[in-house]
This record gives sequence, structure tokens and C-alpha cells, in this order.
Amino acid sequence: MRKQWAWSSMMMLILMFFLVSEIATTRSSDYACKFPHHSYPFCDASLPTLNRARSLVSLLTLPEKIQLLSDNASSIPRLGIPAYEWWSESLHGIAPNGPGVSFNGTIPSATGFPQVILSAASFNRSLWFRTATAIAREARAMFNVGQAGLTFWAPNINLFRDPRWGRGQETPGEDPMLSSAYAVEYVRGLQGLRGIQQAVGDDDDDDDDALMVSACCKHFTAYDLDKWKQFARYNFNAVVSQQDMEDTYQPPFRSCIQQGKASCLMCSYNEVNGVPACASEELLGLARDKWGFKGYITSDCDAVATVYEYQNYTKSSEDAVADVLKAGLDIDCGTFMLIHTKSAIEQGKVKEEDIDRALLNLFSVQLRLGLFDGDPIRGRFGKLGPKDVCTPEHKTLALEAARQGIVLLKNDRKFLPLNRDIGASLAVIGPMATTTKLGGDYSGTPCSVTSLYEGLREFAERISFAFGCQDVSCESDDGFGEAVHTAKQADFVVIVVGLDATQETEDHDRVSLLLPGKQMDLVSSVADASKNPVILVLIGGGPLDVSFAKENKKIASILWVGYPGEAGGKALAEIIFGEFNPVGRLPMTWYPEAFTNVPMSDMNMRADPSRGYPGRTYRFYTGSRVYGFGHGLSYSHFSYNFLSAPSEISLSRITKDGSRKRLLHQAGKEVYGVDYIPINELQNCNSFSFSVRISVTNLGDLDGSHVVMLFTKGPKVVHGSPATQLVGFSSLHTVSNKSTDTSILVNPCEHLSFADEQGKRILPMGPHTLSVGDVEHIISIQMY
Repeated sequence: MRKQWAWSSMMMLILMFFLVSEIATTRSSDYACKFPHHSYPFCDASLPTLNRARSLVSLLTLPEKIQLLSDNASSIPRLGIPAYEWWSESLHGIAPNGPGVSFNGTIPSATGFPQVILSAASFNRSLWFRTATAIAREARAMFNVGQAGLTFWAPNINLFRDPRWGRGQETPGEDPMLSSAYAVEYVRGLQGLRGIQQAVGDDDDDDDDALMVSACCKHFTAYDLDKWKQFARYNFNAVVSQQDMEDTYQPPFRSCIQQGKASCLMCSYNEVNGVPACASEELLGLARDKWGFKGYITSDCDAVATVYEYQNYTKSSEDAVADVLKAGLDIDCGTFMLIHTKSAIEQGKVKEEDIDRALLNLFSVQLRLGLFDGDPIRGRFGKLGPKDVCTPEHKTLALEAARQGIVLLKNDRKFLPLNRDIGASLAVIGPMATTTKLGGDYSGTPCSVTSLYEGLREFAERISFAFGCQDVSCESDDGFGEAVHTAKQADFVVIVVGLDATQETEDHDRVSLLLPGKQMDLVSSVADASKNPVILVLIGGGPLDVSFAKENKKIASILWVGYPGEAGGKALAEIIFGEFNPVGRLPMTWYPEAFTNVPMSDMNMRADPSRGYPGRTYRFYTGSRVYGFGHGLSYSHFSYNFLSAPSEISLSRITKDGSRKRLLHQAGKEVYGVDYIPINELQNCNSFSFSVRISVTNLGDLDGSHVVMLFTKGPKVVHGSPATQLVGFSSLHTVSNKSTDTSILVNPCEHLSFADEQGKRILPMGPHTLSVGDVEHIISIQMY
């Protein structure tokens, strides 16, 4: 019997070996640099990347070159180069929005992390990095089985300038400093060294040029309107002042390139000051020549065609191709350049060297990804496969991200957390309580997903449910009676309302900031009928005017859950029942409905009282707020103390010409006479950096994480000085009734400066007030 078992086991092992070999052969059969094409110089991994790329370009014919200028790049059979799809998506997990990704194979799903706006609410750099690293690991695993590419078009780092924008949910919020920090962590995590080390199990890997996958900063630039009145993203001309461009719209992209080292940049559909972004030599040249971008530049999909067909910027298709190539574009997401590049060359509008330059950038990134190093299954990431997707570690990380992002907006009389042990009954009301579509835009197929109702059901012994409204649009109150009856029978009530893709998404901006349809009436009716004050849960990426709920004493607590991803149901239940102390902070201002009177097409950030314009974002907005940027409550209370920070910074003998500058600016009857110095006149800005040490005391009975946000208010130097701005932030774990210290690094040239009206960054002299909560510290910057 034992011999028979041993023989069977041996045969099984042999069979498994052949099956694995067959799978490996299937997975890796379509790759470059295999026999008999392996002897080309571009296949020699010992050569520098640039040399290999030049060798490859030199071997191509002109027709072959043209066929490589599309996201769906054609194969070159005579050189053994397979076709490649450049367009894959990974905004908050692998998603099939681009043709490069498919869940039709051995990997049917991928971890669904929270939408970016909710992850941003955690203000946790390490969480963003770990999330991106997990996504990269799953991306490589899916590539190995032929279900994804290696070039992912994320992150979206446009600012959430207007609360109506349907794609604001995809961004890290309204603040350029926050968006910059998110961009850096995401890009480093997705394509960086640590992810490579974890994947290959080699801490000694020091190939700084290598990419695990390629990340793409998008959409460059000033893109934050999809469809509003007569304006659409395809024909919108974003008129942006030099001042706003320098200190608001551009910083996230500059950081993504300079600090994140992104290998891709996507230009946007819209025009910027009269020039299509993808045809702007000024914009694309800025990224390459001044910021040092090294990678490829892609258009948004069909944005090259838009230059001619929608914006009428050029007189012909060939002119559009010529303009984008000369501006610095490398690849067209679409077919426009495939169709019109040949005739553009024949008409003398495009030179072959323009194409060679583009291909050099494209091949350089592919080479860094290892696409010309032979069989990928035998490469450094070859062991990654289905077992590395939807792992317990990644699922736990998705849960942690949802926990840390959910924001407690209101909690009267410490109504939350509920006590799970008393066995109280719970009613869950609302059209969104049972949906499992909790990812928002650019979502894939999650590993597993539970609705918010299902998450709460795990914590409540007695639970009931009613829709109230048939759907999110809530056009009828037919279901109100059942909802009210259900609520009356329960000890506690959770009402789940908000937004979904029918209200906000790509190519669809909102017209109102109120809850859709009769949702507000549903909330009020249920609250009035309930035994106890109710808990209101808001789903959605964009800000909502819930002033009615904020002021209603029958609504004790309000939670914003954004789009929390696959673990959102469990995360919400843990917070409501006190297993997790909420930590999230709003990454955007929540405006009142009256803000919809402000033209969405007005790109100005600064307020202009002369025309009744209130400005935008917490840095410049002068109107009332429902909830402000950075708002977020905890089950604990915290106090702060500045432990160390300089009181004075001297800029003596460090200007390039030793000069002092004085600006007299008259605005109305008020005259400001304040010294300042242009940043470009300081020799070494980093030498002025200093650490601010802050003590945080948890005054509550619960341990929990806490976000420390350091703001600054500087002297009013020029027109448009920010009212306040974020300097830095730190997420730390605190213990009940104990103090925890943290440090935030401040670079005055970066964090205490802003742009003047000419778009030049300036550092004001005089007192700068640093603040954490209600505690302040003044630093005086002097020049002697």
C-alpha cells in the first residue's frame, strides 16, 4: 500500500511539473528577445538602457515606427517584438477601464482599495506607499499570466478645485501640498525599489533604473472640469493665471516628477490659456527641461484628435500630429497618429527624427521594465502569480485604508460608539446600504465585497432593513412609510445615503451639492420617527451640503465613508461599534449649495470681491463652509504643545546678490509694506529647513491614531496671499491619557512661500504663525 502511495505521489509530482511548465510556457511565450532574436544589442541587458533603446530605434523602418505611436503598439515580427498595450489602469487597485487589463483568466479579481479621495483622508504617507506597493505586486502577477500590461496610468493628481467635479473622487483633494505628498508616495510605491525588493526577496538589489511597473502622473494640467453647461473637457480652455499655475496647479506634477521619479506623464484634453495641453511646448518642455522628467508622455485618450476635431486648434490633421510631436508628446492613446503621421511626414510637417525621439522615450521605459530581457517568468518577478493577488495581507491593508480614511463629521454628546454588548436592535435605512459597488470610478473586480448593511449585520444581533428610496436618484417617496415603520421598531438607526456613478463620474459633473432627489426628506422623516437620534452615513466622493443634518439634533452622528472599497462594510461597522477610533480628516472643503452659483469654468483660485467671486479651497475661499478642509472628529480629544521650533530665521548673506526687496501694494485703503525675497535668489533653500517637534496628548479613554496637521499664516505680501496653508502632517498612534511626540520637517522656501502675480515664488519676511489645532508658534524670518 505504501509503495502504491509512493508511486502515485511520484506520478502526481511529475504531472504537476508538466502542468506548471505548460502554464509557464503559455504565460511567457509572447515576449521579446527569445531565440532566434536574442542576439540583437537591444536584448543585451549588460548594456546601458539608452544604448539599447537607440539600437532598437535604428533597426526599425519608418512604417514600423509609425505603428508604435499608438497605445496599442503593433508587433514587429522580423525583430521578434510582440504587440504591447500601453493602457492599463490602477488608480486604487487593478481595473479593466483600459484594454491592457482583463479579469478573464486565471486571476478573476484584485484587491479593491478605497477610492483615492478616502485614502487621502487618512493623511498617512506610509499607508499610501504600502497600498501602491501592493497594487504593483498584483500588477506584476497579472502581467505574468497575460492579464495586464506594465504601464499603469495612475495617479490622478489634479486638484479638486470645484466640488461639482465628477472625477474629484479620483484625486487626493484640494490642497497642492497634500496632493504632492500623495503623488510621491504612490509613484514610489508602484514603481520603486522597495516593492522590487519585496517581490524578489533581495534587499541588496540596487538597480535604481529598474521599474516594477510604470506609474503615470495625470492629467497635465489644470484639468478639473468634465461637463458643465456649454463646456466639456474636450473643448474647454482653462484660463489660468501665472500666480495660480505656480503655487496651485503645478506643484503636484512637479513633485510627482522630481521626487516621485514618475516614468510617465499624461497631458490632458483641455486647452491651457489657449493652447491644447498635448500641443503645448511650454508645458511639456517645462516637465522635461526644467523639472528633469525622464520617461514617456502620453496623450489622454483621443486627445490628439481633439486638438483638430474639437478645439479646431490646427487647420489639418497633419498639423495636429506635427504640433503634438514637436511639443514633446511620445504616444497617442488612440489611432489618430497611426492614421495621419505618414501624410504629415510626406507633407514635410513631421521629421523622422521627431518620431525617433518619441520612440527612444518609449523604449527606454519598456527596457527599464525588463520587457527586452527575455522570458519574464525567468526574470526577477517571474515567481509572482495568482497566489500574490488578493492575499490576506492585501485584504487587511484594504480594510486598514478604509478604517483610516472614514471621517467622523459630527458626534453630538459622544453618541458614538455604540455598545455592542447591550444587544440593542439596529435598523439600516437607505438606497445605498445594500450596494456592493463601493469603489467609485476606475474600480476592478474586488476579491470579496460586503455591503455596509452586511458589515453592520456582523455586529448587531437584531437588525432590519428598508430601502426608503428605490435608487440613489430618489425621485419618489413611496418607500418612506416602510422606512419610517422599520426605524420606529429599532433601538438605533443608521441611514445610508449619498452619491454613486449616476451622480458623479468621468464625463459627468454635478449641478447641485445637495443630496439627490428626496434623500434629504428621507433622512429627516426617519430621524423624526426614531426612538433615539440617528446615525447618518454619507457615501460619495464629492462634498455634500448636509447643513440640515449638521444642525438637526435628531441626527447625532454623521460619517463620511467616501467610496471605501471592498472592506468598507467591515470598516464602518468597526467604527460605529467602537473597535476602531476614527482618524480621517476631510481633504477638501464642503461648500454650501450657494457655491453652485460660482461658474465652474472660472479657474481663479483667489477671491475677487469686486465681482462677488469667493475664491476656491480653504487657502483662498472667503465664504461659509459646511465642513472645512482638515475637519474630522475622534472618540478621543487631543491637546498639543510645541516642544521645539525656531523663533527666528536669518537670511543674512545667502542671497545671490545680497539684495533686499520691498514691495508696496495698495488694495483699497489698506497699504501693505512688507519685505520679501524671491525664492530663486536664495542659494540653498534646503539649508533653511528645520524640524517642528510637537507633543500630542490623548485626553480620551480610547487609544487611536491621530493626524497632526501643521498650518501657517504669513504676512500679506502681495495680492492673493493665502489665508492659511498646510505645511505638513503626521499620522501617529496615541495611547489614552498619554503624550506622543512627532516631528514635521519645514522647508521655508517650499512651505512658507507662495507665488506673486507674475508667477514667481516669494518668501515673505516678518512673522509667520505656525498652528496645530488652537496652539500657535510664531517664527520671524529676517534678512540682514
